[in-house]
Amino acid sequence: MEKFKTVLTLAQKQQTSLSFGFVALFTAGGEQIFSTAVFRCPCSSWNFLYGCVFLLVPSLVLLLLGYLLSNKTWRLLTGCCMNTSKIFKMNNICGTIKVLVQVTVNASVAPLTWVAVALLHGSYYECAMTGCNNTAYIEKVCDGKSKSCFQDFHRLPCAGKSSLSASDREDVLQEIRAQSQVLGWVLIATITVIALAFTCVTRCRSPVSFLQLKFWMAYMHQENELFESLATEHAKNLAQRNIKSFFESTEAPAMKTPDNKAWDKISALYKFSTKDHYYSKLHKYVETCGENHKKSTRSGECDFENPTVLNFVDGSNFL
Repeated sequence: MEKFKTVLTLAQKQQTSLSFGFVALFTAGGEQIFSTAVFRCPCSSWNFLYGCVFLLVPSLVLLLLGYLLSNKTWRLLTGCCMNTSKIFKMNNICGTIKVLVQVTVNASVAPLTWVAVALLHGSYYECAMTGCNNTAYIEKVCDGKSKSCFQDFHRLPCAGKSSLSASDREDVLQEIRAQSQVLGWVLIATITVIALAFTCVTRCRSPVSFLQLKFWMAYMHQENELFESLATEHAKNLAQRNIKSFFESTEAPAMKTPDNKAWDKISALYKFSTKDHYYSKLHKYVETCGENHKKSTRSGECDFENPTVLNFVDGSNFL
């Protein structure tokens, strides 16, 4: 039991890394299923378009899904048409762009995984490149082969349609797959280097120490869990009160619920301040804007753009 608790605690601490890993693994599995069960190269003039569609369109869909499933996307966009200053106000534009970049980076995990795995597998690239009309490329790949290699280049992925000998055909396809796999490993290496450099830079520019950052993450984890639990309980109690009052035709007892302004304040994107260390918008609201707060001495404080290392603050599943 103790070992299970240790594993669970480790999983909670590495939740972001594990979620990225799960997304990458799920995407890789999906690519394998697609390439085996769905993909069939037409071996015609459609090769290039067909291969590119299977290579790139699913990655675009995954990117859009990443935007759709991101909490930050909806934190930013919810209500923006009713309050355009939320995004388009001059001092908010830079923050908005930064948030969109952060969302894009997180949403790019699945698309890049799809492209990398697809290139390593080689089927889509092989189909696309055999439909390429670049004479120089075809001459390079078919160098030393018979003329039928040039004539039937788009038919090479289909064994029964090409007049090229089996050994020559396999040599050509093997070279194309090798190109695909090299591109795949280059893409993986590039992503890894960029991710490492990005992580190092964000940690170097962190406005808080290592231990405070760990505490901050622990606080956000607890706040998100407790908020979801208490919000669900409060909603249930409010619903029960209203339904009971309706069916019993009695006056509903008073029950306090935050007003729209309070919800707007805690739903906004977090901004780091060097003057006061609030760990979330909810924390700031309770300390400075609560109903019983007698004197708002810090209402004129200066907020700065949220440092990248604090991206997790807006990543709650409920808010």
